[in-house]
Amino acid sequence: MRIAVTIFLTDETITPVRLARELEQRGFAGLYLPEHTHIPVERTTPYPAGGELPRQYGRTLDPFVALGQAAAVTDRLGLGTGITLAAQHDPIDLAKQIATLDHLSAGRFTLGLGFGWNVEEAADHGVEWRTRRALVRDRMGLMRALWADEPTAYDGEFASVRASTAYPKPVQKPRGPVSGPRTLVGGAAGPKLFADICAYADGWLPIGGRGLTEALPALRAAWADAGRDPAALQVVPYAVRPSTGKLAHFAELGVEEVVAQLPPEGETEVLRALDALQSFVDGQGS
Repeated sequence: MRIAVTIFLTDETITPVRLARELEQRGFAGLYLPEHTHIPVERTTPYPAGGELPRQYGRTLDPFVALGQAAAVTDRLGLGTGITLAAQHDPIDLAKQIATLDHLSAGRFTLGLGFGWNVEEAADHGVEWRTRRALVRDRMGLMRALWADEPTAYDGEFASVRASTAYPKPVQKPRGPVSGPRTLVGGAAGPKLFADICAYADGWLPIGGRGLTEALPALRAAWADAGRDPAALQVVPYAVRPSTGKLAHFAELGVEEVVAQLPPEGETEVLRALDALQSFVDGQGS
């Protein structure tokens, strides 16, 4: 079982460089970073976990800049977003950011995609909430056109691009309907999410990993109906609090990577949290 981590890196936490070096030295599989461009103060959208929204949500570092720093000081550590709010980006710019990070890291990037939960944040980006899923799918189509080996035009529902020269290209070659870096979609289980995963992703990034036993048969059925290779489906439980029993259960379900949650704290607290996870990385979890 590969153990990666996620953390809300902010202007108050351990730095990306310090954390990335420590993770690689300790044998962790990867570092995934979340994204929020801003958090409107006048907000009616409730925090999904309940209660007050933690302060780190309004202080997150830009994940692509932070992961670029992490890439520069490591050789093997996987680098990912958990998640990129693709609806809130210009897709031409986002395609360039993704391809550049993947190129400079020699193919170590994982694009974790999500649809967001904060209506006010998305609205400031001009996103109409009810169409955000269709918008993300359109964004992915446009980016795939820019990542194609030959200049390829795209005319979508929300955006278009002329056939263009656009380098660098992502390292990984196309597989089925998917091109670009390894792509995982986050969100709650259901037919809409599974349709998106099957259409343009390599797998699912379920938060916490609860309910996988019940959800995976439906996802695998949708995957097969879409003509995808059953062996290629990846499921990566995200923001997990690991235990020996939990990891054993995930392994029985065919999970090969788990992303553990780190606290959004300074160096001392984060290194202590890594110490607590080390036995799972070494395969001796307790």
